[in-house]
Amino acid sequence: MPKTNLGKWSVGLILVMFVLLFIGSSLTDSLYESVPAGSTILADIIGRPALALSMLVGFGAGISALVTGLISILKKKERALLVYVSTLVGAALTLFLIAEFLFPH
Repeated sequence: MPKTNLGKWSVGLILVMFVLLFIGSSLTDSLYESVPAGSTILADIIGRPALALSMLVGFGAGISALVTGLISILKKKERALLVYVSTLVGAALTLFLIAEFLFPH
């Protein structure tokens, strides 16, 4: 278990990220089943606001978990495995988002 407050925040933010991404993906199947996806991010936010906002806040939580985890590990000398895992998950999410913006499909 994390000992520092930043380590606890990092683990908590990763859990929040997973919950929000799960909620967002379930909204796709239930609430917005008949609404088509927008061609741009702004069009998608306007067309499906609850889905887009839950996903965006989830991505923000993942990136925040990366930052707080790095600060906790580097400055506060946190050594808890959960903090390392949450930092790695946040880093993977960040790399995924960078790749999506650089190479859209």
